[in-house]
Amino acid sequence: MRILSARDIRAISPLISYVVPARDEERGIRRCVESLLGQDYPNFEVIVVNDDSSDQTGVILRDIQTQHPHGRLLRVVEVHDLPSGWAGKPHAMHEGARVARGEWLVFSDADTCHAPQALRSAFERAQEEGVDLFSMGADQELETFWEKALIPIAYMGIGMLYPPRQVNDPTSPVAIAAGQFMLIRRSVYESIGGYAAPRLRATVLDDLDLSRVVKGQGYRVCFLDGRGLVSVRMYHNFKEVWHGWLKNAYLGNRGGFAFFLAQLFGLFNIAIAPFLLPLLLLARWRSPRKREIVGATVLEMGALLSYRFWLNRMLDLPRRYALTHPLGAAVFEGILGRSAWQVLSGKGVAWRGRTYHSVSEAAHKK
Repeated sequence: MRILSARDIRAISPLISYVVPARDEERGIRRCVESLLGQDYPNFEVIVVNDDSSDQTGVILRDIQTQHPHGRLLRVVEVHDLPSGWAGKPHAMHEGARVARGEWLVFSDADTCHAPQALRSAFERAQEEGVDLFSMGADQELETFWEKALIPIAYMGIGMLYPPRQVNDPTSPVAIAAGQFMLIRRSVYESIGGYAAPRLRATVLDDLDLSRVVKGQGYRVCFLDGRGLVSVRMYHNFKEVWHGWLKNAYLGNRGGFAFFLAQLFGLFNIAIAPFLLPLLLLARWRSPRKREIVGATVLEMGALLSYRFWLNRMLDLPRRYALTHPLGAAVFEGILGRSAWQVLSGKGVAWRGRTYHSVSEAAHKK
C-alpha cells in the first residue's frame, strides 16, 4: 500500500481560507494569528484584513509574516476606506473573502485562540453532518469580576433565544452562528451574495445575520459546542462589556419589540425576583402565609441556583459567582433598555470608533 506524502495529502484536502477582520487589535492579534498558523489541517491559508487600524496591528502582522516559521501562509489585506452603505466588519470580511482561494472559508474574530486541531476537527464534523455553515461556540476567558458576573447572563439569554436543537433542525427557522468560528462552503457564500448582499453589508450582527440568510435560503446550518477547540477573550473590563453588548442586545432578539418587552420582563422574573423572595420571607416572617412564602422561596431559589451552578461549571467559574446573578441581570436590564433606545431613537450603534446611524429594526428585519 502506497504511503501518501505531505504533498499528496494537501492535494486531496480542499484548501480552506481563514478570514480574520482586524481593527485596532494589537492586544490579541499575535496570539490569534499564530494559533491559526499552527493548525494541523494540511491545506489552509490565513488572510487578515487590517481594517484601517490606528494601533500596532499592521506592524505585528508584518512581523509574523517575516519571523514566524509558517509566515508564508499569512496574507495581509490593507483596507483604508469604508464605502457608503457598509458597516466596517462585514466590509473587511468581504474584502478578505474576495482574495481568498479556498473551497471553504472560515470567518474568525481577532480576539480568538484556536487549538491546533480546531480546523481539522470542525471540517471533519461539517462533512459528517453534511452542513453548509458550521459554527462553534468558544470557551470564554473570563478574568475580571464584571466579565464573570455579566457574560453568564448573556449566555443564558442566547441559550433561551436560540436553542441549539432548533438551530440545527433544518425545519426550524431559528438560526445563529458565533463570530469566533464560522466555516462556510465557498459556493454557498457566493450564492447568497456574500457580505455584499443587501441584508449583510450594513449589519452589526455579522454572525447572526449570516446564519439567518444561509438558513433562510434553504442551506443547512449547524451550531455546536467548540470548547477545547476555540477560546476567546471578548472583553477586559466593565466598559467593554457594556459597549460590546449594547450594539447586539436589541437587534439580536428574535421577535420584534413586543417580544423584546417580554424579554425585559422575563429577565427580571427569572434572574432577579427569586433573590428578592428571601427578603419577602424575612419581612413577612409572622405572616399566616409564611409556609407558602417559604415554599415559593425554596422552589425558586433551588431551580435558579441549580441552573446557575451548571452554567458556572460550563464557563469554568467558581460556584460563588451564582450570587452575582441578580447583579448581572440588573446590569443587563440596563444594557437591553439602552440598546433599544439607541436603535429606536435613531441614535445609532457605535463600535470600534464608528457609529452606524442607519441601523433600525425595520432594516434589520428586511
